Amino acid sequence: MIVDLHNHTVLCNHAEGTIDEYIQEAIKSGTKTFGFSEHAPMDFDTQYRLEFDAMQEYQNSVLSAKEKYKNEIEILLGYEVDYLQGHMDERVLNADVDYLIGSVHFIEKWGFDNPEFIGRYEDEDIDEIWQKYFDTIEEMAQSNLFDIVGHLDLIKVFKFMPRKNILDIAKNALLAIKKADMVLEINMAGYRKPIKEAYPSKELLRMAFDLDIPITFSSDAHAPEQVSLFANEIVALARHVGYTQCATFKNRKRKMLNF
Repeated sequence: MIVDLHNHTVLCNHAEGTIDEYIQEAIKSGTKTFGFSEHAPMDFDTQYRLEFDAMQEYQNSVLSAKEKYKNEIEILLGYEVDYLQGHMDERVLNADVDYLIGSVHFIEKWGFDNPEFIGRYEDEDIDEIWQKYFDTIEEMAQSNLFDIVGHLDLIKVFKFMPRKNILDIAKNALLAIKKADMVLEINMAGYRKPIKEAYPSKELLRMAFDLDIPITFSSDAHAPEQVSLFANEIVALARHVGYTQCATFKNRKRKMLNF
């Protein structure tokens, strides 16, 4: 795939491999633009993300790699930011980066995609959980803080599916994404999870296409061997729905590329 904008480093405390190893895998796969978007620091759930004191180290490491590999591949710098009211930090939101990915990993501080807390699903109404999740996605888009929506339907990760129509649940969130002029990533990490499909699903991606919401591509790699692992699948999904272009960024400015 031509662009791959969502990838991690060991500095998030739950990934492995060196920056060079990720980049070498990207080069091998034919990727032209490869972005690092580390889990941004915040004062909540600190064990699964970059520390504030490590922000400069992270940025310097990526920029050093950008220079080192400039004749082989374009390297971009970003952050994946958890949208969590009261916990987002100006040092991240105002960072000098190419893009910010806005993601929802928490429903009222419940880490719903963390296997450690999977038991809570038994105590919740699944339709209410899904609606709360997409309501939070809608709020995130309305904040106008981010460039890319991370893994749109992450709530499906463990295959706890709603009884209600998913398109009805997600419609207002997608309308907010369109109004905010955000990019939707097609994220291959779902293939590595119990759901065994990309984020978003084909039906949600079709709705995004009908709304003329642009896309980009992401490995969401937490290990070098995950880079481009399901690239063929997500590119084929995008083409099947009708997309022919994907987004890349530089200094928070979007550019569309044919793929």
